[in-house]
Amino acid sequence: MITGAHAIVYSADAEADRAVLAELLRGHGTVDAGGGWLILGLPPAEVAVHPTEGPPRHELYLMCDDVHATLTDLRARGVAVDGDVSDQGWGLLTTIRLPGGGAVGLYEPRHPVAAGT
Repeated sequence: MITGAHAIVYSADAEADRAVLAELLRGHGTVDAGGGWLILGLPPAEVAVHPTEGPPRHELYLMCDDVHATLTDLRARGVAVDGDVSDQGWGLLTTIRLPGGGAVGLYEPRHPVAAGT
């Protein structure tokens, strides 16, 4: 039986990215696996498989109920948001820039959500 999922974000500045993700995900639990190696709890999650003609890749998106209110809160806490919110039809989308050079999507879904069901 599957009991969970573990996502990995590779980074040029892992400590800084851990700090930003810890701020984003506060309230979902954090453990220290040893030596300051943080493993951050995630809210309920879901996975989707999309077709691609390019090389296979993986992306990480965090979902929220109100993207504008969430951005106001995140900016007040010093989280760097990359650009404005765009309407994608399936949801309202923006990007959080991580200090290590990566990015995490943040969106307010308009599609049915499997997380937590």
